[in-house]
Amino acid sequence: MFCLTSLSRRSAEIRDRLRINNRIRARDVRLIDDEGAQVGILPLRDALMMAEERGLDLVEVAPNAVPPVCRIMDYGKFRYEQTKKEREARKNQKQIELKEVRLKPKTDDHDLDVTAKQARKFLLGGDKVKFTVRFRGREIFHPDIGLAMLEQMAEELRDISTVEQRPLMEGKALSLLLAPNLKAKSSAARAERQAPANKPEAAPQPETTAAEEEKE
Repeated sequence: MFCLTSLSRRSAEIRDRLRINNRIRARDVRLIDDEGAQVGILPLRDALMMAEERGLDLVEVAPNAVPPVCRIMDYGKFRYEQTKKEREARKNQKQIELKEVRLKPKTDDHDLDVTAKQARKFLLGGDKVKFTVRFRGREIFHPDIGLAMLEQMAEELRDISTVEQRPLMEGKALSLLLAPNLKAKSSAARAERQAPANKPEAAPQPETTAAEEEKE
């Protein structure tokens, strides 16, 4: 069920974005008609009359110009198209997610390599990655092990990421936060596209001697 008050408020917000019709306060305006043609400078009254005769609106599109620039258009249709474009732009925006990768102080080098590859996929996808090393029991007395692991992750992913939060102790866990480096990501992708394909070189053909040519 629609609320009349909220609907009116929403309509008022749309109207306040641009001055239209009788809300325009200038005495003279530089007019553009509904076909996009420059009409010239006219008194506001005459511009309003032209818009009314065509069943359209007079919209102030450049209020800071001297005199202000106004255009004759269907304002309702214009706002609908603008709102549709804004909605599409929001829908196409990548929502940045936070991916957490958990490690243990006893994680071996092979598993660290696998973890780094997985984190690289997340970062190239535009997400942030939080590495967390959890300590159990007496492991808490050796935070240097976890710190070395996190520094290794940061080093291996330095080409596509930036350190947003340096290793920080949170209770019994040590964490590192990496954010995608968009410039580095674009450069890496461009370099990969421009790299020539590794094609095997053709084996050199043996030269034919004069004696062999005579036999033929």
